[in-house]
Amino acid sequence: MSEHVFGGEWTREKLERVSKYLKAYTTIFNVNERAKYFTTYFVDAFAGTGDRTDSSTPDPSETPLLEIESDPEWAELQKGSSRIALEVEPGFDRYLFIEHSKKRVAELEKLKALYPGRASNVLIEHGDANTVLTNWCRQTDWQSHRAVVFLDPYGMQVNWSTIEAIAATKAIDLWILFPIGQAVNRLLVNRKPPPENWANALTRTFGEDAWRQRFYKKTVQQSLFGDEELETKTADFADIEAYFLERLSLVFESIAKNPLLLFNSRGTPIYLLCFAVGNEKGAPTAVRMAQDILRP
Repeated sequence: MSEHVFGGEWTREKLERVSKYLKAYTTIFNVNERAKYFTTYFVDAFAGTGDRTDSSTPDPSETPLLEIESDPEWAELQKGSSRIALEVEPGFDRYLFIEHSKKRVAELEKLKALYPGRASNVLIEHGDANTVLTNWCRQTDWQSHRAVVFLDPYGMQVNWSTIEAIAATKAIDLWILFPIGQAVNRLLVNRKPPPENWANALTRTFGEDAWRQRFYKKTVQQSLFGDEELETKTADFADIEAYFLERLSLVFESIAKNPLLLFNSRGTPIYLLCFAVGNEKGAPTAVRMAQDILRP
């Protein structure tokens, strides 16, 4: 396995903040007598190799609509969260790492040798993150389990139905890296509606097609051939952020209202680090911790 080398500033920021939350989370579940009853899980649904120097180029089918080859920072997009979770003390009771690539699954298996004290508690699943995660949510007994799920996709791989399945457990704290600039804003064409396949991807991501009315405005313009209806993009990054947070708040008990906008080295917004919690009793404490961690 390659060395654990830190990448760009935005990559370091997301992992450091999530790591702080994991440490606070496991501490609570280890010192609080009532919380000790629960079996805790950490789930990395897009685990990669678990190593931040994984520079392999993903299959284009796994990263729809992204200009991967032309992005010099592609190698920084998805690395390190699995290893960081395994290094958190006190640890989680169980770890679930999901990865679509067989090659990267083989690399993930090597983590068990690197962390022998955790090996028997690590489950590595090869498959589509949406399918594996949704099934896991439905099959787990949430009367006796609690979890932190980290959704760190390359692009727009996360279906809204998966987010709904996570929220429905009423037992999961969710950290999600929403591809606000890396993917979503790229698909919102300026002077006309997105083509059908892009529009379908946006609807799958938001769980509804109301983004059309939120992000576009219809106007009538006179031409030589009579009145012509135009549809123009009016949304900026703030509008996209507000809409996604609104969607999260509809299915989760509570959300952090100060998500962190992450920028690449060129100063372009690429991701929005968001937090949501499903458990009613734990929500006030969880959101308070997350909002403190997310402060610039």
